[in-house]
Amino acid sequence: MLTDEYRYKILKLVEAKPEISQRELAKDLGISLGKANFCLKALIEIGLLKATNFRNSQNKLAYMYLLTPSGVEEKSKITLRFLKIKMREYELLKQELKVLVEETKAQVKDSNSIDLNIPLEPSKLINNG
Repeated sequence: MLTDEYRYKILKLVEAKPEISQRELAKDLGISLGKANFCLKALIEIGLLKATNFRNSQNKLAYMYLLTPSGVEEKSKITLRFLKIKMREYELLKQELKVLVEETKAQVKDSNSIDLNIPLEPSKLINNG
């Protein structure tokens, strides 16, 4: 079964470059050619992609992969799920940073020999890189 991550990455790559070869797709995803073939076939089978023949730049017969309306919808749904997950992770990270900053401030206050030349506000840490 394809994970949301692979479904999203494949749909995104195909949307950006419909004439992408299975070999290119495999390389871009860091997977084997066989797995890329399996993934594309699975997405075609469930109706998220459609494959059509075309002649590529070497005048060879190749496939062009197109997102179906269901594929566009699925990509949007996956994007929203990822966005929600990342927002939750971001909020948790902000809380962790706040705790670490407070702990560091307390440690620095207790030890006069420590000089940390970094901003000790979470928002400044995040905004500066």
